[in-house]
Amino acid sequence: MSNVTLVILCAGNSSRFSLKAKKQWLRVDNDPVWLYVSKKLTSYHDFDKVIVTSHKNEINYMKNFNDDITFIEGGDTRQNSIKNALKEVETDFVMITDVARVDIPIEVIKNLIQLKNEADCIVPILTVSDTVVYEDETINRDNIKLIQTPQLSKTKILTQALKTNTDFTDDSSAIKSIGGSIKYIKGNQRSKKLTFSHDLSIIEKLESPSKNFFTGTGFDIHPFEDNKDMFLGGIKIDAPYGFKAHSDGDVLIHSVIDALLGACGAGDIGEFFPDTDNKYKGVDSKILLENIVKFIYAVGYEIVNIDLTIIAQQPKINPYKNEIKSKMANLLNLEKCFVNIKATTAERLGFIGRKEGVAVQSIATLKYYDWKKR
Repeated sequence: MSNVTLVILCAGNSSRFSLKAKKQWLRVDNDPVWLYVSKKLTSYHDFDKVIVTSHKNEINYMKNFNDDITFIEGGDTRQNSIKNALKEVETDFVMITDVARVDIPIEVIKNLIQLKNEADCIVPILTVSDTVVYEDETINRDNIKLIQTPQLSKTKILTQALKTNTDFTDDSSAIKSIGGSIKYIKGNQRSKKLTFSHDLSIIEKLESPSKNFFTGTGFDIHPFEDNKDMFLGGIKIDAPYGFKAHSDGDVLIHSVIDALLGACGAGDIGEFFPDTDNKYKGVDSKILLENIVKFIYAVGYEIVNIDLTIIAQQPKINPYKNEIKSKMANLLNLEKCFVNIKATTAERLGFIGRKEGVAVQSIATLKYYDWKKR
């Protein structure tokens, strides 16, 4: 081992990327970009540990992909994410990179490792070939350095440098602020960051997302409760009772949420919205679904279609089917024709047949967002 930990920063919101899918969740074949980057860099060098910082809403989902990576909840800034990661670093050196640099050449990694003892921070840079004007004054372009990541730092010195409220845009700036030594090495144009959606040309040569489809099922069931409004598929139903539940009890939406989460392998509704949390007491289930749809798109999927079966002896569903279909299509960002609703009775059998409650079964189909066809 080389006494170096690799940290991949992956907790951002991709706010400048302007797509529903976060850049770290775009797929290269079946691998999200963050996993593709980690596999690529670890093929270049045998790091002592690999740490990936994650958005708090995605960390549990990330853990499904790899058991050899340490996942850490990131902070609200790049710097806070680094601070969180450094708590798990036990080696003398740490190499930190942004997940947006998806095509770092092996030569950059090898040079950083080889020169790790020559300064407190080793930094790849690009020089500038164009004329540079700053505040209407032409300046010497030979004095301009474009700073890249990954950067390799001495762990103790970087940790000390970040004990401040000053927000630094890279590791070397923090280390320089406390008098640490910096060594600049030749970077590479291939290490350009994927920042805006038009930067996708940077990764055009990477493999397209796989054409796989992903299917999930959902099932939910709720008994009736008197003196409560009934909501089904986001539509208020004319009935003298509603559903007994921690939330508003919209059994159809709850079923759809589980189907969506099942299709992308993200667990179930209780993991996202536990019924032990008073924050969700009486909550409008449409809000829960909107959050899950946002999550589904953020982690790199598109919803293809939804098929639902409502099992109810009462109330009568047929008068509401078309309205429910329209509402669900709107909530799921789908055309109405891709939402199908079937209604059946329980033939007077069981608690549904005794008119004590309603059950809904859902099937959802997803596919990867195809960033090459954006």
